[in-house]
Amino acid sequence: MTPYELFKQECHEEIALQGGDASLVDATRTWITTANARKYSYHYEWMGRPIIQYPQDVMAMQEIIWRVQPDLIIETGIAHGGSLIFSAAMLELNAACGGPADAKVLGLDIDIRAHNRQAIEAHPMSRRISMIEGSSTAPEVIEQVRRFASGRKSVLVCLDSNHTHAHVLAELEAYAPLATVGSYCVVFDTIVEDLPKEMYPDRPWGPGDNPKTAVHEYLKSHPEFEIDHAVDHKLMISVAPEGYLKRIR
Repeated sequence: MTPYELFKQECHEEIALQGGDASLVDATRTWITTANARKYSYHYEWMGRPIIQYPQDVMAMQEIIWRVQPDLIIETGIAHGGSLIFSAAMLELNAACGGPADAKVLGLDIDIRAHNRQAIEAHPMSRRISMIEGSSTAPEVIEQVRRFASGRKSVLVCLDSNHTHAHVLAELEAYAPLATVGSYCVVFDTIVEDLPKEMYPDRPWGPGDNPKTAVHEYLKSHPEFEIDHAVDHKLMISVAPEGYLKRIR
């Protein structure tokens, strides 16, 4: 066993213990509830664009992108474009290290605001980014995405748009099958299930109706995916607990 392999084995054991530490899990949940009330995830940028993610999830995505080496990343939900820029930057680094040279990011949003589109298209990473405006669950949009993904060897999917159970379940049915074996469909904001209902007074989602409930419903009939609990146990602080779905067959 090499020193690196030994280090990784030790990390694997430590991560499992960390995830099983009830006191740490409770402390983390308390911190997340308090931090979300302060809109903690809104305060970070990637290369000049708001990314609206926890740093821990950004690090997890970096690890996955390096390991999977996707030649296509599909993202539902664009907002200010920071996540698209992040994904494009990771693909640029992969390419510089011998990964897929023509890897692309495809972003979908029902409303790409003009100022956000302009900022994304003016960004140095824009050459790797394509965008589709329209509902991610509309048949014509789904068909466009499928055509875009045709022929790609390694596809990573990220779902982060409307967070209701019905919408996320429809996105999972449409886009999770595009994730290739060994890659992931990452469902963000599953944390909604674990937060107080009053935290979302003006939103159609909340406990009982959110991305995590959609994930659990989807997995009942899709054994080709499993929750990668090792990611949850490692991150602890995450907007996507039980949302890192690995395609295993």
